[in-house]
Amino acid sequence: MDYVNFGTGGVKVSRMALGLGFRGQPDAKAGERAILAALDGGLNLIDCANVYGYMDDRANIGSSEKLLGQVLKGRRDDVVITSKVRSSIGDGPNDEGSSRYHIMREVERSLNRLQTDRIDVYLLHHTDETVSQEEQFRALDDLTRQGKVRYVGVCNHQAWEVANALHVQSQLNAQPLITVQNPYSLLNRELEDEMFPFVRSNGVGVMAYSPLAVGLLSGAYTPETMPDDSLLWGSRRRGIFSEVLRGRAADVLAKVREIADEHGATIAQVAQAWVLSHPEITVAISGADAAEQVQENLGALEIELSKEQRRTLDEASRGLRMVLDGSDFEDDR
Repeated sequence: MDYVNFGTGGVKVSRMALGLGFRGQPDAKAGERAILAALDGGLNLIDCANVYGYMDDRANIGSSEKLLGQVLKGRRDDVVITSKVRSSIGDGPNDEGSSRYHIMREVERSLNRLQTDRIDVYLLHHTDETVSQEEQFRALDDLTRQGKVRYVGVCNHQAWEVANALHVQSQLNAQPLITVQNPYSLLNRELEDEMFPFVRSNGVGVMAYSPLAVGLLSGAYTPETMPDDSLLWGSRRRGIFSEVLRGRAADVLAKVREIADEHGATIAQVAQAWVLSHPEITVAISGADAAEQVQENLGALEIELSKEQRRTLDEASRGLRMVLDGSDFEDDR
């Protein structure tokens, strides 16, 4: 397993993280097996959030952090944990957002669920235009000074928003963010427009989530064969995704399958290897729901695409900006 600096931070992390945005586990045991498979496979980075749960049910908000805290008993110091704040966790007027009030309250709840004294990297889950950046980043910096947070980052920000955040942090003499977490895959190459040039100049790390485009690049789905219990089939948007698989996405999938056959690998492994082949990407987040999926995804770390294979995939997916990042399903939770 190779370990790299986490963006501009000095802490070393595996090139793949396990994401705990679980959606389909029947119970906590399935999530526990997935976490243990990741740790046994050498991953030392686990991505969480205060809203994540191991079942697709609002009543289970926070259950991923609880589960992680239980599993990590006795090995907490060997694992780098990221968690997030910003998303709605209830119906109250202060149950979402990036206010100092919400951040300070939610970090305590996350620490309690995780059974730990610190979160290694704490990220703002989304932008919040209703709260000044000075308030948001002062609150995060206070948490780092208190030792409750080691590093900070942001998710779902554009390059100019990251640049502005760094400027505000500099003005506040606050610890600068070390990473941004955004979707990136063969079906969504938007980061290449502005974020990649930005991070090449500034050294900020990139955590790529949804590298399999919500499963469309897993090889498990076609418009005709979409399992009844799948995330895509269960969504009321299933018709849209069936059509996606008949368009350019189908052409990309065919090229990935050809290259996977050349490597004796799976489609999911090659799709993630392509993401990791970009030097701008620090970490790819595996959204595996089962231990078997974790083990399969780990195989992506062993694949080295040739220049010709990389060129084939680049050309097949050039210009694609399909926003398949999981937010497509938020209304279905």
